[in-house]
Amino acid sequence: MNPITLIIIYFTILMGPLVTMLSSNLFIMWIGLEMNLLALVPLMTNKPTTRSTEAATKYFLTQATASMILLFSILINFKQLGSWTFQPETSNIIMTMTFISLAIKLGLAPFHSWLPEVAQGVTLTVNLILLTWQKIAPLSIMSQFYELMNPNLLILSATVSVLIGAWNGLNQTQMRKIMAYSSIAHMGWMISILSYNPSLMILNLLIYITMTTSMFVILRAHSFTSITSVSLMWNKMPMATPMMSLILLSTGGLPPLTGFLPKWVIITELTKNSNLMLATVLAMTALINLFFYTRLIYSTSLTTFPTNNNSKMYTHHQPHKMNNIMPPLMITSTMLLPLSPLLL
Repeated sequence: MNPITLIIIYFTILMGPLVTMLSSNLFIMWIGLEMNLLALVPLMTNKPTTRSTEAATKYFLTQATASMILLFSILINFKQLGSWTFQPETSNIIMTMTFISLAIKLGLAPFHSWLPEVAQGVTLTVNLILLTWQKIAPLSIMSQFYELMNPNLLILSATVSVLIGAWNGLNQTQMRKIMAYSSIAHMGWMISILSYNPSLMILNLLIYITMTTSMFVILRAHSFTSITSVSLMWNKMPMATPMMSLILLSTGGLPPLTGFLPKWVIITELTKNSNLMLATVLAMTALINLFFYTRLIYSTSLTTFPTNNNSKMYTHHQPHKMNNIMPPLMITSTMLLPLSPLLL
């Protein structure tokens, strides 16, 4: 792709969530979401294959449907109240439609089925944008208007999301699908706490983005896209093997790593608000998530898969592609738990 075109596309992707976050006008927020959607589709089809074209089509259709529902609810709200923002007087039907549209954009259950399919069809770089940066704009709208949304609907969606993210991640062999189901589960954690304490949702989002970015930086280095290819990491990037293991354990929420912090504070907050049932479900599904991360660690670090003798020397012949951004990402992904009093 033309470098100037790429710069314009990346700038549009960068500006989309910023426009949504910094605006108080619902129509401008919607424009920010559209900037995000329309800029990502050309990136998905940058190197056209049947898989990437299919993924881009699925992405465009689902996101366009969500945008249409959101715009419809914004226009009905304007017609009823004459205001370009949601008010306490806004009807429940409008807020439910808004939540459904944002849930589709985030890949929350039961509107999640597009996310793993799209993630599997695009490159690791586009995956990184799809699973991190693209979540910011819809979550910023939710955090502004969460008081007007039905809390029971939020809790129901969160519960189904963590269950689906955990169970469906169990039988996956492709890294991109594993990360997509991990994303669905993490979104469930964020939505579960939204109606009680939105600042904890923002903390969870920041830590999730850091851990997912660290993971994709390692995967991109040698295009590790399946468990089989990850199992050969020990002779391509020996130093990345323990790093990836720590990041996976942190993503699973194992203490004393950074990923334990959001899970700990969310379960504590839910318990304070007497929502013991949801806290129990979240804790149980966290164990299922941890199981499939541990399975990845087992195939990466604790086993030597059958391989011919020549490939054992691969690490000496290949220049290392480890990124300079990896050390700070690694530290923030694994060692921030002692700072929890400061962060909270």
